[in-house]
Amino acid sequence: MELKDILVDNKIKPKEKTEILAGMILERHITIDELVGFAKTAKEPVRATCMEALEHATLQMPSILNEAAFNFAALSLADKAPRVKWEAARVIGNTAKLFPGLLDTAVVNLLANSEHTGTVVRWSAAFALGEIIKLKTDRNEELLPAIEAIIEREEKNSIKKIYLGALKKIQ
Repeated sequence: MELKDILVDNKIKPKEKTEILAGMILERHITIDELVGFAKTAKEPVRATCMEALEHATLQMPSILNEAAFNFAALSLADKAPRVKWEAARVIGNTAKLFPGLLDTAVVNLLANSEHTGTVVRWSAAFALGEIIKLKTDRNEELLPAIEAIIEREEKNSIKKIYLGALKKIQ
């Protein structure tokens, strides 16, 4: 089956589409560039499914992501669709260690998402920011005070715990 056929087939459930696409990426039946190229022009639900497939694939094999796809994920953090935002954040969290020089856009967008009204968007931003601070780069000098401010204003303890866990690992 071709990428487009899978994504437009209404008989295949969204979660199943994600699993199929992630498998196709991992087995090299489609390239990351093909998926990203398709996602760039797709409508929100399809874009979100593509991003979720990237998240599943990078969770199993972070090195499968290339620089262009990482940049696409970083830019997708600013998407208006919450599902795209949270899946993009998880891709960033899974692969940040591979692209330490490309984190500027991701960090700016993740900090913005830390104030989002959606809990899952904030949770995913916390995951990605936590992974970034664990890299112990020079970026932490300005990122740590921002993280501390987020912890102060965050209402959900589950999200606070993600930040606190990351801070604990760098001390």
